[in-house]
Amino acid sequence: MKDCYQILGVGPSASAAEIKRAYRRKAKELHPDVRQRSGAGDEAASGMRELIDAYETLSNPERRAEFDALYAKFRKFAEGTDAESKFDYRMWLMAREDAESRAKLIFFDLLHGLEEEAVQEYRIRMEDGGGFDLARYFDREDYMDCAFILAEELSFRDDWYGAFGLLSRVIGLEREKPYFRHFFPEVIAFARDIARNRLVGNVSDELALDALETALELQLGKKDDAAILRLMAICYERIGDAYTARSCLSEALRLDPKLTGVKDLKKKLGL
Repeated sequence: MKDCYQILGVGPSASAAEIKRAYRRKAKELHPDVRQRSGAGDEAASGMRELIDAYETLSNPERRAEFDALYAKFRKFAEGTDAESKFDYRMWLMAREDAESRAKLIFFDLLHGLEEEAVQEYRIRMEDGGGFDLARYFDREDYMDCAFILAEELSFRDDWYGAFGLLSRVIGLEREKPYFRHFFPEVIAFARDIARNRLVGNVSDELALDALETALELQLGKKDDAAILRLMAICYERIGDAYTARSCLSEALRLDPKLTGVKDLKKKLGL
């Protein structure tokens, strides 16, 4: 069992503010830029995972109280009363059915090489009709990290609609207040690629239109908006809404008169 207090460098009597300051300080030490300069990539990455786990445990009053009780018991076991007993945080989360614990389980699995389990858990929660929302159970930065990693995993499994939904929320939060900073162009490129190349033809036209409308709200740029509107025109034409399809294509051509891939669509729509 990991000593969360030792990992964060605080004592058992540390206040919530002291715990948060300690986490931020150590997180900066383990930042990717620092890892690259020090040459300690793998070791620092492992340390970052431990740090996140420790902070999540101690920053939540209920979980901290449970940890304190369990850790005291574990120390007693380690001293010889029951040396074989150990506290397994993941098993503890799995035994709980509340939405917060399941959200924490998803993030934990994403950071501990259990990506398939994380994706399966996420899909179960999203399909149960209970309005499951990861953002409800994490602070802003942890949610953004979790959402981006999960979006990557969903994309690896061709769940383009789910991946784009997470990315669009991350982009909105980043624009409110920067967090990813120098990494943000990669987030934008990821979302742009899904919007322009992965949705239409891989998901239903209705779902594609939902995601493409969100893509327009991201204001990726005139040429991107034109390409997205062309895709929307394709979807609307296929579902039989020629009027809206013509409107989308006309706006696309207004934004980018040199837009390619429109010859057959114009003919179908009588433009």
